[in-house]
Amino acid sequence: MKKYAATHEWVSVEGKIATIGISDHAQDHLGDIVYVDLPEVGKSYKKGDVFCTIESVKAASDIYAPVSGKVVEVNEELDSSPEKINDDAEGEGWIAKMEISNESELDSLMDLEAYKKHCEEEG
Repeated sequence: MKKYAATHEWVSVEGKIATIGISDHAQDHLGDIVYVDLPEVGKSYKKGDVFCTIESVKAASDIYAPVSGKVVEVNEELDSSPEKINDDAEGEGWIAKMEISNESELDSLMDLEAYKKHCEEEG
């Protein structure tokens, strides 16, 4: 099951590993993505830290760690094909996998219904 942050990242958890990306809503607002500055494997981030930057034809956007943990894998396909995020933001366009250090942080994230409502209220 996916959970969403107010800053438009999604998390899908298997065991202690969280796969992280940006929501379809976020990629739609960014427009055509031209570059992804991937996080560093082995580096630890706290929830809320900037762990990646995505550049689109419109702007550069910081992507925040939705949970605390250590990056164990990045989607290297995004180096040569950043548009994968536009094509499948919540699937093949994932950004990184992290080993979660504080699972209770998942409780502060939204389910899909709450996230949709958040996006509507945001305008």
